[in-house]
Amino acid sequence: MAAAADGEARRRGCCAPGSLFPEESFSSWSAYGRALLETGPRLRDRATARSLDATELHDVRARSGAEMRRTLTWWDLIWFGIGAVIGAGIFVLTGQEAKEAAGPAVVVSYAVSGVSAMLSVFCYTEFAVEIPVAGGSFAYLRVELGDFMAFIAAGNILLEYCIGGAAVARSWTSYFATLLNHHPNDFRIHAASLSEDYSRLDPIAVVVITLICLFAVLSTKGSSRFNYILSIVHIAVIVFIIVAGLTRAKASNLTTDFAPFGVRGIFAASAVLFFAYIGFDAVSTMAEETKNPAKDIPVGLVGAMTLTTAVYCVLAVVLCLMQPYKDIDPDAPFTVAFTATGMDWAKYIVAFGALKGMTTVLLVSAVGQARYLTHIARTHMVPPCLAQVHPRFGTPVNATIVMLAATAVIAFFTDLGILSNLLSISTLFIFMLVAVALLVRRYYVAGETTGSDRNKLAACLAVIIASSVATAAYWGLSSGGGWVAYAVTLPAWVAATLYLQCCVPKARAPKMWGVPLVPWLPAASIFINIFLLGSIDAKSFMRFGIWTAALLAYYFFFGLHASYDTAKALAAEADAARVEEGARKAVDGAGAGAGGN
Repeated sequence: MAAAADGEARRRGCCAPGSLFPEESFSSWSAYGRALLETGPRLRDRATARSLDATELHDVRARSGAEMRRTLTWWDLIWFGIGAVIGAGIFVLTGQEAKEAAGPAVVVSYAVSGVSAMLSVFCYTEFAVEIPVAGGSFAYLRVELGDFMAFIAAGNILLEYCIGGAAVARSWTSYFATLLNHHPNDFRIHAASLSEDYSRLDPIAVVVITLICLFAVLSTKGSSRFNYILSIVHIAVIVFIIVAGLTRAKASNLTTDFAPFGVRGIFAASAVLFFAYIGFDAVSTMAEETKNPAKDIPVGLVGAMTLTTAVYCVLAVVLCLMQPYKDIDPDAPFTVAFTATGMDWAKYIVAFGALKGMTTVLLVSAVGQARYLTHIARTHMVPPCLAQVHPRFGTPVNATIVMLAATAVIAFFTDLGILSNLLSISTLFIFMLVAVALLVRRYYVAGETTGSDRNKLAACLAVIIASSVATAAYWGLSSGGGWVAYAVTLPAWVAATLYLQCCVPKARAPKMWGVPLVPWLPAASIFINIFLLGSIDAKSFMRFGIWTAALLAYYFFFGLHASYDTAKALAAEADAARVEEGARKAVDGAGAGAGGN
């Protein structure tokens, strides 16, 4: 009985009392030492291990104990999508990038980022329909690219959400200060002993995050209702900004010197403004709580992204019509623009709308990041007690609290400029991996795809990624207008994608909803995400490298061994179940034979 109870607890993923890692490798120091000595073989095992759709849908999900409640419809998802995306990006970064990087051509930057985001939306949607679980891109990558790549992505997913939430919370303080006719730093504590980028401590951001955490814990459906009520108010404010702004428009502000920083400035702004689109992937984590994923997820995700892109482009045009780009304020562009054009009273409406938008972004982010962490904990890559779903609320309470505590710490210390650039790197990297995973899903099925076709797929993916990286690297490192490198890299990308379409047979067709124009659309998503990475500053890549090194250290010392033990225990349980089932059939057969005699 004790053994059975222990097996059930392990299957469900529950923590032993007082233990973060209940797996065998952490049962004693000697066991941990033996596990470290086996790091190489274990890494090889987990690097090639791929999960199954059914495993993610049933076995892994069961480890949370209670089920999440299926209460959401496409209507909820659209408003979650709008609430997740329209927030700090449009109200803060638009002014920064228009003034310093793109000029009035910031509208083109938004369009480029929107196209990139829409390509990623299509890739996410197919996965979310086929594998409707809380793990989002982590679960998709575990199925198609294996445990190791999924963990690297998982770490960046968590970083994305923490940094995104922190950036929005600090922007919340900025607009709250504007609403009260104060400078944002009036509400921040200056710690002169810290580095300049980390010296403005923001207690208001911490308070806002704490309140959002409480709301996210209590109810997903309640969060949805609160979100779309706030989002409707937010849309009303955006309509006001557009209409009132156009009454103060001057066409010469937009047409004179439209792209003062050239094409390079437009793409540099696009890489940063991608931050404004981050959040839609949180909607995919709600697939487990959606009533009809096959219908609701495509409508919700694609509908939300289409509306968001249109709103962003229109708002960018209105801002640049109201003021010359050199006069746009980088911190609170819309409020200052209304003041400069003689509508000082309007800044209060704008600040109020911005606060509403940022509140919904924080709420949806809180819901999404907790569900990511829940599914990661179900695999035991992080402590499995974080996977527990509260039986009364039907929400992952532990994961929500841990993620928002980390977000609050980052928001308390870190400047918005650092957050937005680092966030874009993590997100573009993840979106690129999801597009790669979609191509693997369509063209490779273990045990069915021939070795020759598998090798062709690997070669095509290698050329698509390498040509994209080469294009981005040349763009990022070169200051001139040379085109010779592009004459090599772009045709290589086209040739690899064309070969994949014509010479490699597809191994799987989507069951309910599929990305159109495969392999071109996922390949384009890979290219544009990597290309935008080439426009981000070197310091952000250094911070990204430090975070990745920390992830690898954690994985080699903890996550690898915990997930390895869990996988082996589950395999042993499955084998035992098969043996027991075989023995039962044998007994039943013998009984039937005796009865016949």
